[in-house]
This record gives sequence, structure tokens and C-alpha cells, in this order.
Amino acid sequence: MKAPVFRGSSVAIVTPFTKEGKVNYAKFHELVDKQIAGGTAAITVCGTTGESATLKDDEHVALIKDCIDYVAGRVKVVAGTGSNDTGHALELSLEAEKAGADALLVVTPYYNKTSQHGLVKHYEYLADNVHTPIIVYSVPSRTGMSASVDTLKELSKHPMINGVKDANSNIGGVAATLAACGNDLNVWSGNDDETVAMMALGAQGVISVWANIDPRGVADLTAACLRGDFAAAAALQLKAYSLIKSLFIETNPMPVKAAMNMMGMEVGGVRAPLCELLPENEAKLRAKLLEYGLIK
Repeated sequence: MKAPVFRGSSVAIVTPFTKEGKVNYAKFHELVDKQIAGGTAAITVCGTTGESATLKDDEHVALIKDCIDYVAGRVKVVAGTGSNDTGHALELSLEAEKAGADALLVVTPYYNKTSQHGLVKHYEYLADNVHTPIIVYSVPSRTGMSASVDTLKELSKHPMINGVKDANSNIGGVAATLAACGNDLNVWSGNDDETVAMMALGAQGVISVWANIDPRGVADLTAACLRGDFAAAAALQLKAYSLIKSLFIETNPMPVKAAMNMMGMEVGGVRAPLCELLPENEAKLRAKLLEYGLIK
């Protein structure tokens, strides 16, 4: 049986920027402290929500190192190191490993994509050359492809492939993956609105966007699942449903950063080609935050 890298809630943490557009490390440290105080079990840094696509390599590596140093073992750190270039993914992965990351979150190659056979070769090459557990990230809405059940079954045989972050929006596929891979592959939800359903099937937790604005809520929901109280977990999931949906009113992380700024967290803007929300969507998001008592 492969021990999961973490159980419960991992925040897919935003990357705060200064007014000049640089990484705001002081603010990042505030966000990390807030997450740990709120019960978050792991910090996932430089993922999609962290705008990894527009971080320069030196920024990307420096932010991973800073996160690991600042967390200082208080919780796990999962470093986003994926790329559509296998060689580049290995370079980032080795830098994260050298810095002391607890796991590597590696998205399926995007744009050029590949075949399922190519996916196996991609992940096995990385896994053969690192000593840090890898979490496969399957998010076809972003990449144009997902890792099939057969591919995950094959990858589950590798000791360094610890699990998969599943953002396929396919609960049946999650069940198929868990049935095929058993204890050889851990599963984490990649969609906040599906966490309870996935954990009821055996997922270990969630890598969450929602946790950026409500770390305690996500921690409590996953804790209820882990203790087998799915009635309580479902109640929390349904209560937060429309709030979660509002965080995806436009492309992530545009809404969640807007929400955080409305809440006074001052995380700055997003990097182009991402942009500010349309005024009507900003108004809808603000109304939802008011409804949930997150702003006054």
C-alpha cells in the first residue's frame, strides 16, 4: 500500500503579486500562515491557481524554495513542476526535490499533448529520475487530454507515482480508477464541488481552490469524510455549493483572487492573458461573498 502524501485539504495556493507585478513574498507568508492555522494539511504551490504558466523559471523555482523554507515542516508542500516538455518538467522537478518538496504535482502535457503510451513514458521517465513522490494531474479542460484508467493502472506500478489529482468531472471514472488501482494509487479531488463524492469512493482529500478563502471550511469537510461522517460532509458540501461555483464564474484563478481582494487579503492582480473580472461577474461574486458572510 502506498501511503498518501497527505490526507485532507491541500490549498492550491494563489501567487500574490505586488502592484509592480512581482511575487509578493511577505503576503505569501501571510497566506501560508492563514492556511496552516485553518487546518490545511498541505500547501500546493505553483499549480494552476498559482499561475505557474506565467511564472518565469527563476520565479517558479524561487517560490517553491521559499514555500518549503517558510513552511519549515509544519505541513506538507506539494510543488507544481509539470510542463508540456518532458525535459523541462524534469528540470523543475529536480529543483523542487533539491529544495525539499514532499511531492511533485505534474500535469499531463498540454498543447502538444501525446498518446496514452506517451503519457506512460513521460511519467515513467520523470519517476525514474527523481526520488520524490509524483502526483499525476489530470485536468482535460486545461490540457486537452486526461490520463486513462489503463494509463493510471500502469503508472500505479511505479513506486514513485503516488497518486492522481483528478479534475476530470467524471465520478464514474474515479470509481473505475480506484477499482483498477486499489491501494497502489492514491486519488485526490481536483474539483471542490466533487470532494465528498470522491472521498466516499476512497479519495484521500482535495487540492482545493476554495480553501484560499475558507481553509477551515475545506479542512472540516475533508475531516468529516476521513472519519466516515459523510452526512455531515455532504451538508457542508451542499451549503458551500453556490459559493464554490462562484469561484469559477470566469477562468481560475481570476475569481478567487478577486474574492480574496474583496475580503481584504490584498493578493494583487493576475498576469496577462488573465485579466480582471467582467463588472457583472464581479458583482455576482461580491453578492455571493456577502451571502456567505465572508465580506460585509
